[in-house]
Amino acid sequence: MSTTTNQVPDVELNNGTTIPQFGFGVFQIPPERTADTVGAALEAGYRHLDTAQMYENEEGVGEAIKSSGLDRDEVFVTTKLANDAQGHDSAITALEGSLRRLNTDYVDLYLIHWPLPAQDRYLRTWRGFEEILRSGKAKAIGVSNFQPAHLDRLIEEAEIVPAVNQIELHPALQQTELRAYHQSHGIATEAWSPLAQADLLGDPILTELAGKYGRSAAQLVLRWHVQLGNIVFPKSGTPARIRENIDIFDFELDAEDLRVIDKLDAGRRTGPDPDTFNG
Repeated sequence: MSTTTNQVPDVELNNGTTIPQFGFGVFQIPPERTADTVGAALEAGYRHLDTAQMYENEEGVGEAIKSSGLDRDEVFVTTKLANDAQGHDSAITALEGSLRRLNTDYVDLYLIHWPLPAQDRYLRTWRGFEEILRSGKAKAIGVSNFQPAHLDRLIEEAEIVPAVNQIELHPALQQTELRAYHQSHGIATEAWSPLAQADLLGDPILTELAGKYGRSAAQLVLRWHVQLGNIVFPKSGTPARIRENIDIFDFELDAEDLRVIDKLDAGRRTGPDPDTFNG
């Protein structure tokens, strides 16, 4: 496993593409603040940015990369397909819009944002994604919020196994069975809402453990993700918190404390259930 200059490990995906294990998410960052906020993240050492068409802030991400002085190949960029753009042709067209907004010729990772099972379009969408991968306009393709049944269908009926599945994952929703499925099929696990929308940061067990390591509860949880092998990308609009979040590569949780965190799993979601959510 190689590392970048800020000690963030790289994870190799199933098609040979590498992705920084720790990144910066821009969900709910207002478009007018995105360029400055992402610029602060890049200055702090982040080299992995996660956006989506539905976030309506891809332009700011592209502006920040251009203003940073970094070469395009130094920054890993993910975007996700809008739910109303599912379908073979529309998924391809939607990416063209993202590329214009991001001011780039390619994205590093393109994801189906939600399976929307009642609409039954994700297989046709995925076949469009396969064409995108072959075209070079995405270096890797994957999914988000897919359950094993959805993944089974792609694996059985399509040609390419998703490189990643981006799912809600935090100490109160540890997704043990889904993570095991990913591992057995060569799919990397990405964690969204890694801090459970900050709901866990006042948990007495986590705050006590954080004190043991001289860290914040957020740093403790983010370090837990890294040690599980999750790809993780917290978001923040505060420069000090942006810097604090990435400062987790000079300590390690011991096995006993990992077991303590394991016991916090309550199967509690902060977002929609992928089996029933339909956009």
